[in-house]
Amino acid sequence: KAIFQARRDLVVSMLNQAKGIACPSPEGAFYVYPSCAGTIGRTAPSGKTIADDQDFVSELLETEGVAVVHGSAFGLGPNFRISYATSEALLEEACRRIQRFTASLG
Repeated sequence: KAIFQARRDLVVSMLNQAKGIACPSPEGAFYVYPSCAGTIGRTAPSGKTIADDQDFVSELLETEGVAVVHGSAFGLGPNFRISYATSEALLEEACRRIQRFTASLG
């Protein structure tokens, strides 16, 4: 339990440092559902304007190679879903890439 709490806390902390992302701390499960509302209307490095959470996850995958699921699939747009049921090293790298991606938005 302590290991998963540490992973959750790492992901929540790092995502809340990403420009335009707000990540509440979940009470259960192995997922966080951060909001990407602060990125909507911004321009991705590809030149595409992010219109919704689906655009956000597509551009994140294309730009940084990070696969997340758009929250609309669960009725939770404009959020996206990340599982923290993996190693801290992988989570830290993914969160660094998300931070880099959001910082690159115009």
